[in-house]
Amino acid sequence: MEEGAVQAGLGSLNTAGTIKKPSLRVPNKFLQLLKYLGPAFVVSVAYIDPGNFATNISGGSKFNYTLIWVILASNLMAIFLQTMSAKVGIATGHSLPEMCAKVFSRRVNVLFWIVAELGAMATDLAEFLGGTLGLNLLFGIPMPVAGLLTGLLTYLICAMERYGQKAVEIIITVLVAVISVAYLTEIFLAKPDWAQVGIHTFVPSLPNGEAVTIAVGMLGATVMPHVIYLHSQLVQCRCGGGDCGREKRHHLKMEKIDIAIAMNIAFFVNAGMVVVSAAVFFRSGMVVETMQEAHKSLEPLLGPLSSGAFGVALLASGLSSSAVGTMAGQTIMKGFINLSIPVNLRRLITMLPALIIIILGVNPMNVLVLSQVALSFILPVPIIQMLSIAKRRDLMGEFANTTRVRILGMGIAAVIIALNAVLLYLTFAGLS
Repeated sequence: MEEGAVQAGLGSLNTAGTIKKPSLRVPNKFLQLLKYLGPAFVVSVAYIDPGNFATNISGGSKFNYTLIWVILASNLMAIFLQTMSAKVGIATGHSLPEMCAKVFSRRVNVLFWIVAELGAMATDLAEFLGGTLGLNLLFGIPMPVAGLLTGLLTYLICAMERYGQKAVEIIITVLVAVISVAYLTEIFLAKPDWAQVGIHTFVPSLPNGEAVTIAVGMLGATVMPHVIYLHSQLVQCRCGGGDCGREKRHHLKMEKIDIAIAMNIAFFVNAGMVVVSAAVFFRSGMVVETMQEAHKSLEPLLGPLSSGAFGVALLASGLSSSAVGTMAGQTIMKGFINLSIPVNLRRLITMLPALIIIILGVNPMNVLVLSQVALSFILPVPIIQMLSIAKRRDLMGEFANTTRVRILGMGIAAVIIALNAVLLYLTFAGLS
């Protein structure tokens, strides 16, 4: 062995004759990736928000494992749509609402803004109710008081934006980790039938009209309109500010990795919700109609650790997704019609519908499911907006969608519209 190889293996000698230990260096590529990780984790919160709890628990308790394939299909759609949103933001240097303001007339943008705000209201309703329920289930706090406390905690998370977007990303990533660990605990305790899980992950099945309603709700809960708008804004802080194609290509490559990691974590959490509900409630012959019922039923069936994990996951989901909803609302208002409303005022406005529902004693589980169905009807709007902008080479340059990508995007929009049409038919025919 040559002397150079020996020194490389043993370290180098300094002037005093002692051996210097070789330093452990973190690979430069890993450090580069860390720099870009974050936006997709913020977005992923919307894919595991309290609306997902409602639709996934309802689906699992009523239809066993048969609707897991809906989670997989929704996740594949989500990866495609969030990648396109990020690409629009990186290629143009503007958010999707800002690009709509440039491309479409003022009157059309006002209509877009109204539709987007309706979606944001449905989202905020689900998220706020989730945080309130989490506090109520964990600590026994009365619902109206828990609602006010949820609003206060959401304000605190949003206030961290003053320290930069990265600070909010770190907080939300930690909350996503809490949700993930909680549901890993649930799965471990539930002991599901993994063979059935595997079959129904890849084999589509819709047993009846009610299953269609739940499936569309799952789609609405998984692929969220407001974060399609938000993602194109979140990538801006990583943009170098130049028009260099190489830099943008690298940015998009890193963001695709960010999306792949975050969206697949969201998929496993969502699938875990259905699996646990099927393994615990369906197996026991229970149809769960409320979140409180789900929480109470877990303890005698699986023990206090399971019910505690459920409450912690719901609280973390509600708080993190409420903060993300606020950020999305700002992007929507500022982008479409250049309207800027103070965060605190907007939070108060979006808090009121949830508080009214809490005071009236309406079943939060039903409200959550219906809010997600409403979101699935709004979802085609941002998809069509993205497709119309992303195909234009004068706006996107070399990042303009190819014919194959445009066809795939139109196919996703068509599937969502078709599902909604079926849902309308079943609803008015009294079959769902």
